Amino acid sequence: MTKTEMRVTLLLASIYALRMFGLFMILPVFSLYAEKMDNITPFLIGLAISIYGLTQALFQIPFGLLSDKFGRKPLLLIGLSLFIVGSVVAATADSIMGIIIGRAIQGSGAIAAVVMAMAADLTREEHRTKVMAMIGMSIGLSFMLAMVFGPLLKVAVGVQGMFWLTAIFSIIAILLVVVFLPKPIKSRQHRDAQPVVSQFKGVLTNPDLIRLDAGVFLLHLILTAGFVVIPLVLYHSAGIAEQHHGWFYFAVLLVSVIIMVPFIIIAERHKKMKLVFLGAIAFIGIAQVSLAMTYQWFWGMLCSMIIFFSAFNLLEATLPSIISKLAPADSKGTAMGVYSTSQFLGAFLGGSLGGWLYGQYGYESIFIFCAGCALIWFMVAFGMSPPGNYSSHVVMVGPLDKNKTESMMDDLMSIHGVKEVVLVAEDGVAYLKVNKKELDYDALAEIAQ
Repeated sequence: MTKTEMRVTLLLASIYALRMFGLFMILPVFSLYAEKMDNITPFLIGLAISIYGLTQALFQIPFGLLSDKFGRKPLLLIGLSLFIVGSVVAATADSIMGIIIGRAIQGSGAIAAVVMAMAADLTREEHRTKVMAMIGMSIGLSFMLAMVFGPLLKVAVGVQGMFWLTAIFSIIAILLVVVFLPKPIKSRQHRDAQPVVSQFKGVLTNPDLIRLDAGVFLLHLILTAGFVVIPLVLYHSAGIAEQHHGWFYFAVLLVSVIIMVPFIIIAERHKKMKLVFLGAIAFIGIAQVSLAMTYQWFWGMLCSMIIFFSAFNLLEATLPSIISKLAPADSKGTAMGVYSTSQFLGAFLGGSLGGWLYGQYGYESIFIFCAGCALIWFMVAFGMSPPGNYSSHVVMVGPLDKNKTESMMDDLMSIHGVKEVVLVAEDGVAYLKVNKKELDYDALAEIAQ
């Protein structure tokens, strides 16, 4: 990657991470704050935590499509401005309904698809996978930092202060967009990075992709439902002082990442992706059963949370990789758009259902419900096709007429390591599925522009 490509990637990753950090850092603290509010119910607590997922799911694909027409920077600025408005509304709210409205506005500034499209505009095709991976890693890092620093910030500045901080983070992100982020010379639709309307039917009827969408829906349903009560359980049942919650999450996440890494290596290098994937789903369920049985005991909570986050982090890392392997060569962007929408819908439903279950049946009901969701997911995922050792690759081949298109298809398919080719002649782009270990890069370079 050139210095410009690296700078653009780091800028976009930082912009998106600042936004996601602001959304995530409420997760480990809000229940304890909200239970002291007037006219509060457990359902409203869950709704306040998760309502952003509904508006995020509704607006993220339209934002990406609108950026094709009106430009990337304007849509980024609109999305970040909405996030500021929502943060200010939540920070100044004196009721739970005001916070719910603020969180909904926060989620409506859904810039994920715009960030990915801009990354595709400003980087070369051969580096696209690395760019998307770096942005994805920044999201994971923002989640982990939010889990650790959220409780510490809550003690330092309070929840209202945290909402003001999220507004400040978005102002910083806007400055990064305006001052440092270059404007693309030319914006076009990138099928490997953003949704294409004509591809939705194919993606939504692909059995393997449906299984993965259902999986990420249930994964984030389980996560958000759990965090309606986990802060309460840690404080009221396990006896952990509120100012120590951040250190508890730090220990859990540190150990879980150490446990996760060897399994990622086994899944990728030793072609055991499906086995590792199903095993992680099973341990999500085991962790939920363990939480239901041990939530009143500190060491039980610690071990249960380590099991959960080891499996959760593993699934968060492997699900996008499996999508890339199973999606048609030219439909990765659309598949990832549907995947992200499913993820945020799961978060919304998880918080809402979690709050209702807590109000009706208590702490244990959420963990038992989540264990049932994990069992359903395991059965759904069991029939998934084993992901092949293939990944997406994009090359520019230049404008082609009909005769050249056919010969180019033959030339690309003849290259060792290429499994699938989709050629978009009008764009001069070839979308490939390749085995990177076997791919003849020299032969590919001779064809590519």
